[in-house]
Amino acid sequence: MKPRQDGKGSKSESRREELLRKAADLIAQKGFEGTSMRDIAAAVNILPGSLYHHFKSKEDMLIEIHQRVVDRMYDRVVEAIEAGKTPWEKLENAAVAHFEGLIESRNLVNIISPNFPEERGAINEQIKEQRSRYEDVFRDLFAGLDLRPDVQPNVLRLQVLGSLNFAPFWFREGGGLTATDVARQFVRNLRQGCAPLA
Repeated sequence: MKPRQDGKGSKSESRREELLRKAADLIAQKGFEGTSMRDIAAAVNILPGSLYHHFKSKEDMLIEIHQRVVDRMYDRVVEAIEAGKTPWEKLENAAVAHFEGLIESRNLVNIISPNFPEERGAINEQIKEQRSRYEDVFRDLFAGLDLRPDVQPNVLRLQVLGSLNFAPFWFREGGGLTATDVARQFVRNLRQGCAPLA
C-alpha cells in the first residue's frame, strides 16, 4: 500500500498514538473501570464522538495497549536472557529486565496484570492469549533450573512473577536498593532455598 500523499494518514496515526498514550496513563491512574471514553477524549481535547472514529470501544483500546506493553516487555526480557550464561543467570537477568520495565513505566503494572470480573471474560481471554508468549519465556527459564525434587517450577514461577509485579507498589527510588538490586535479590533468595543441597 502506497503512503497517502495528503498527510492525512500520518496525522490520523499520530492522533491514534496520542490517544493510546493518554488512555494508558488514565487506566494506570484510575483503573480500567474508572476510566471512561469521555475521560480519554477530554485528556486529548476532542469530543467523545470523535474518539470512536479511531476506536470502537474502550475495550479495543485496552487490548491494543496491552499488546504493545507485552511486546515491549518480551523484547526487553529476551535480550536480557541472551546475556546470561547459566540458567540461574538467565533468570536473574530476566527478572531484572521485567522489574526495571515496570519501574520505568509504572502504568505497566495495572495494564500488564489487569483483573477483570467474570462478565468481561472476552477481554480476559484476549489478554491471556497476548500474554502467553511472554509467560512461556519464564516457563522455559524455570523448567531449565536445577531445583530440589520437592520444588515445583510452575509454583516457583508464579511466586517470582507475583512478587515482582507487586514490588512497584512499595519500591521507591533512592531507598538504598536499585530496581536491579531488588530483582536480583529475589532470585538469589530463591536459589538459596530451592537449589539442590550440596
